[in-house]
Amino acid sequence: MLRLRSIRHKLMSVVLLTTLVALVISLGTIVIFDLRAYHRNLLADISTQAELLGHMSSAALAFDDQRLALENLNLMRIRPRVTAGALYRADGSLFASYQANNRTAALPARAGIEGERIDANSVELFRSIVDNGELLGTVYLRADYELAGRTADYLAIALGVTVLALLVALLLLRRLDYMITQPILDIADVAREVIETRDYSRRARKLSSDEVAQLVDSFNKMLAEIELRTHALESSNVELAREAGQRAQAQQEIMRLNQQLEVRVHERTMQLELTNGELAMAMEEARSANYAKSAFLSSMSHELRTPLNAILGFAQILSSDRLPSTLAQKKEFAGHILKSGRHLLTLINEILDLAKVESGTVTLSLEPVALHAILDECRDMIAPLASQRGIAMTFPDASPLTVLADRTRLKQILLNLLSNALKYNREHGRVSVDCEWDGEGQAGGRVRISVHDTGSGLTDEQLTQLFQPFNRLGQEGGTEEGSGIGLVVTKRLVDLMDGSIGVTSEPGEGSTFWIELRAVDALPGPSSSSVPPDLAGALFDNSGPVTVLYVEDNPANLTLIEEIIGYCPRLRLLTARDGRQGVEMARTHMPQLILMDINLPDVSGTEALQLLRDDDRTAHIPVIALTANAMPGEVERSMALGFYRYLTKPINLEEFSETINSALAYVARQRLQKGGRAP
Repeated sequence: MLRLRSIRHKLMSVVLLTTLVALVISLGTIVIFDLRAYHRNLLADISTQAELLGHMSSAALAFDDQRLALENLNLMRIRPRVTAGALYRADGSLFASYQANNRTAALPARAGIEGERIDANSVELFRSIVDNGELLGTVYLRADYELAGRTADYLAIALGVTVLALLVALLLLRRLDYMITQPILDIADVAREVIETRDYSRRARKLSSDEVAQLVDSFNKMLAEIELRTHALESSNVELAREAGQRAQAQQEIMRLNQQLEVRVHERTMQLELTNGELAMAMEEARSANYAKSAFLSSMSHELRTPLNAILGFAQILSSDRLPSTLAQKKEFAGHILKSGRHLLTLINEILDLAKVESGTVTLSLEPVALHAILDECRDMIAPLASQRGIAMTFPDASPLTVLADRTRLKQILLNLLSNALKYNREHGRVSVDCEWDGEGQAGGRVRISVHDTGSGLTDEQLTQLFQPFNRLGQEGGTEEGSGIGLVVTKRLVDLMDGSIGVTSEPGEGSTFWIELRAVDALPGPSSSSVPPDLAGALFDNSGPVTVLYVEDNPANLTLIEEIIGYCPRLRLLTARDGRQGVEMARTHMPQLILMDINLPDVSGTEALQLLRDDDRTAHIPVIALTANAMPGEVERSMALGFYRYLTKPINLEEFSETINSALAYVARQRLQKGGRAP
């Protein structure tokens, strides 16, 4: 609204607003100062009266003289602001009272807490009467508190003064604003007439010798310059009109040439867009392939180092003279080494198979394969595992079907599906194998081989992740060992044999994995195809018990660390199977040191570290990463997140010992800096 007003109104608004702000600030300051002084003076006055009354009434309280106490209270009549008063005995009971009039509110029945209390219209004061260190009683005074009334009076006065000042400023401004606004209004009038009449010979009046006069001179010079240029422009327009005809002819020729050029540019643009699209697709494919390769190498490194950690760790314990072990422990350690070695061998074979399949170097010998023979072989090979787990198995009776496949690879596929059905089945469950043919006659059509189990089944989310490398669908922390590659290799091999693979599953009831291969005529027969010496001493460098928390989902790795820590009596080991449990145990037991695996179910090691750092109780605890993921980028990223050290599996006991001692020394320095004692 202020922008739409004239300059005179703007000037008036600015002056009045400035005056109003100045008055509000000055009057507000005066009113606040006076009200504050009134409040302080009232409290000081009533406090002084209470002290005088207490001093005068100490004898009356000491000798139980109510008459003298009443006389002292009646002296308050000379203080009109004091509306009531009372004296209380030492036990808090009322001794004598005074009220200025009958409208005064009732007095408190007993003495209150010493101090002031302000209500809306009154202030009350309790003050103890002490003589020679002995409490004689309490004096009570009540006075009118007129702060609200004084505030209203001041506001009324301030409003009147403000209105009067604004009126005076308005009257002065209406008489003096002509000197400032009139020259500017003259310039505006002349400018408006020039725009309406196109008469650039008009000039504005010069009424003063100030900055506005300089503005008038500049405006008049500008009009003179515009007038000269207008005449020059009119003369040049005639010449331009002549040239316009010539340019029109040239423009028509240019338009014709532009049309031809646009057609050619459009053709070239379409070719370039097509080439760019192909290039973008190629770059995206290369980027996706590079990312998939990095993710695969990272996962493969972790999976290979996990069994190697158990093998090398237990081997170092067995080869050490400083870490004695019993015959039973040696057998147990050898069993762990053998189990991890077999798992490592299986993992390496599966990785090699996957590498061959992905690189296209795998060679398949597709030939007719009789299903009854290969199913019998698979049943004989898998029967001991099924018997050991108490799982019943049913196979079709002498299936006459024959499929086109590589016999060795088909056997590998069926063994993988059957072993998965046994490993992830329930106790005393069942595995059923079935063969179905969808064609007519012996040749043609497709044969479906199904493996059904009675396990826990798979959810829809797990089904979408089924054929991803190293993805075990939440079974990483289970008792069953696996790599997460078997089904990926199986799918690739089935695809190479011109087949298909699928699964149907119901959570809680079981899953059915099936493959489909091309049926062919049967042929006569199937084709065949060490612990360092100073380890214990190093871990004894510091005295006193130390609690260490190890968060690991692999049972073999847990057992290895338990055995290593067992040689150091001063170390007390706590274990957790996942990140969430590890965080809760850290908050509960407050260990001096935490060993953390990175690839944990539910909550990863890096997420668990962030939870520990966000909690003030556990933020100071050093956390050592102990993982099979040895990719350089992962090491740098983890150290940047706040891990104290990053150890890779298999464990090197010298490095492990040095890291434990370094972390304990770090904890000791922290405690010394805080004035405490190192553990």
